[in-house]
Amino acid sequence: MLQKLVFPLRRFNSRVETPDGVWVFWSCDGRDEISQVRDLSLGGLFVETASPRAVGSTTTLDSLVHEGQITANAVVRHLNPGHGVGLKFTAVRDGDRSHLAALLNRLSRSW
Repeated sequence: MLQKLVFPLRRFNSRVETPDGVWVFWSCDGRDEISQVRDLSLGGLFVETASPRAVGSTTTLDSLVHEGQITANAVVRHLNPGHGVGLKFTAVRDGDRSHLAALLNRLSRSW
């Protein structure tokens, strides 16, 4: 079951840069893609893509990391043409929020 997340502030959480080994499978506007994650927070992430989606588009994403599987719903919040898109989490699957927190903890220690 997905839990709704509410973040009233624009940037509620600190971002952590990710190494080359963090990837996400995401589906948006009828297209599936596997993208490298550039930075990550409890509130969202930035993924590399040559095919940006429209701001406001919704997506589902799945990632399998050392800490476990992370499944979430997100919305496209901003575009950086030629580089990628910023996605804001709107819901994270039950239990996966702890995997996300553990991943962020590991990544922040490695920098």
